[in-house]
Amino acid sequence: MKTEMRTIILLIVLLALTLLNAAAQSTSWKFAHVSDTHIGSDTAEEDLRRTVKDINADPDLQFVVISGDITEFGSDTELRLAKSIFDGLKKPWYIVPGNHDMNWSESGGNSFRKVFGSETFATKHNGVLFLGTNCGPNMRMSPGQVPRENLVWLDSVMKVTPITTPIIFVNHYPLNSSLNNWYEVMDKLKTHNTQLILCGHGHSNQHYNFEGIPGIMGRSNLRAKDSVGGYNIVTMREDSVIYNERAPGIITKSVWTKDRLFKHDFTKKYPRPSFEVNKRFPAVKIVWSLTDNNDIGAGMAITDKMVMVTNTGGWVKAYNTLDGKVLWSVKTRGKVYSTPSVAGNMVVVASTDSYLYGINKTTGKLKWKAATGKPLVASPVIKGNKVFCGSADGHFRCYELSSGRLKWDFKQVPGFVVTRPLLYNGRIYFGSWGNQLFALDQQTGVAVWKWNDGYSNRMFSPASCVPVATGNRLFVVAPDRYMTCFNASTGEVIWRKGNPDIRVRESMGLSADSSLVYVKTMDGDVLGMSAMADTMDIKWKGAQNMGYDISPSVVQEHEGLVFALSNSGMIYAFNRKDGLLAWMYKVSNCLVNPISFLKDRKLIVTTMDGKIVCLEY
Repeated sequence: MKTEMRTIILLIVLLALTLLNAAAQSTSWKFAHVSDTHIGSDTAEEDLRRTVKDINADPDLQFVVISGDITEFGSDTELRLAKSIFDGLKKPWYIVPGNHDMNWSESGGNSFRKVFGSETFATKHNGVLFLGTNCGPNMRMSPGQVPRENLVWLDSVMKVTPITTPIIFVNHYPLNSSLNNWYEVMDKLKTHNTQLILCGHGHSNQHYNFEGIPGIMGRSNLRAKDSVGGYNIVTMREDSVIYNERAPGIITKSVWTKDRLFKHDFTKKYPRPSFEVNKRFPAVKIVWSLTDNNDIGAGMAITDKMVMVTNTGGWVKAYNTLDGKVLWSVKTRGKVYSTPSVAGNMVVVASTDSYLYGINKTTGKLKWKAATGKPLVASPVIKGNKVFCGSADGHFRCYELSSGRLKWDFKQVPGFVVTRPLLYNGRIYFGSWGNQLFALDQQTGVAVWKWNDGYSNRMFSPASCVPVATGNRLFVVAPDRYMTCFNASTGEVIWRKGNPDIRVRESMGLSADSSLVYVKTMDGDVLGMSAMADTMDIKWKGAQNMGYDISPSVVQEHEGLVFALSNSGMIYAFNRKDGLLAWMYKVSNCLVNPISFLKDRKLIVTTMDGKIVCLEY
């Protein structure tokens, strides 16, 4: 009798455990986290097709989250191929771009939105709200940055979301200093019940703690040195998240990380970017400032007490230099990364809607539009009655300033043009994201000479550098960390040098007396190279190490000061005579665009996060 009783009790216990386990299983659900597919690189297409097939074969996976770097170079061809592969998924999928999709985008980021429908997403599954945003950086090498328009979008979603709703935030970059404006995003997320943050970018499985919120980086889908690529299977329970790496078609590996999910207490304060440095130089003062609702990714043009600025909302705006009031505005149909060019009463600006615009400077009235085959992410330059500008369709064109009529068309540019060209001694000089540097005749558009950097990797192209020239010598610096000096007439290389201790990259300028070529190194030094030496010869050095910095920017000399800009919102001014720091000023925590000068020791500066500031120094 006692034995029978024990057996009955054991059966009841086993049944109870079974029911409890079943209940636990019924409250759990799964999705796939895929990241860094890099379509366009070796094996990427095969790796992604294998992953899509594997996900389709798993009935437990309810949907897929894809956290950026979808392509290798952001080209339209790569984006369309990626979309066609993801369309093979037989379950919902949600996607955001990464830096590879945006920084080298021939469309200025427009094609990602056209191909995938959006660069953000908001979707609710099993009571959890998933939010994803773009991270840039858009067209300018720098740390990532969630665009201002995405922040506005995030605000709008939060406004209609109950504060008790659990939120999982998805971005390509980790939500730390990898993003220049991580703190703005974090502060918005902390107004609600954010419980988990997912990202990619690092190509490896990693666990983070973002100011008390669990963060998980998913591995790249690329195989690297393995036989197959991989992704992560995410198991969600009421109070926890569990990650298992999956080798498609082979094995689901053991749990590599897990964490609790709960409503966090966000009362604890964390460090934010400091602007205390501005107190060190009280003579530098803000005359006026404003913040646009969009990012600003280019320089500006100043003339007749007007400053013309463009933004990623597609606007060209003219402001009064005295007080910052808007005088007129023109809306294009694409993001604008073009620095306006002004001559007489005409303003010319390029847009990623594939048009070059001619605008009346006084009234803001559109005078003409000139169509191109693909978006324009470059900046025009004007000389006489001619406008010169490169495009993303492999063309470099010359237009009539007064009418926009095409005068000549050079059709042999590999890759695309992203910068403002240099006009010098009757030639036009520019690089492209096809490893080429060109010298064209200004009158005919015929190639006088061209130079190939010898690389198969497009990312080493001399494309984001605005060349400088003096004494029949042309200078460029590029991401391969080499500085090259050419004979401007023939294209002959006079010297080409890379130095592991002087890591130049894309930032340069010319001294007022043309004796020095200024460069900014990746380590944050500003150097002056001899413009006439037969090799890399440092003659001048700014006395302030600005820290690691990869943003392409123009180094400018103005009235005895040398100005260098950073990707974290700093302006540095050095005395030209001795290289000593005259002053520094932090206007933002994001990339600084080329500055323009007014009279009476004033300047105007814009930053990638939409700030426009007039400083008196």
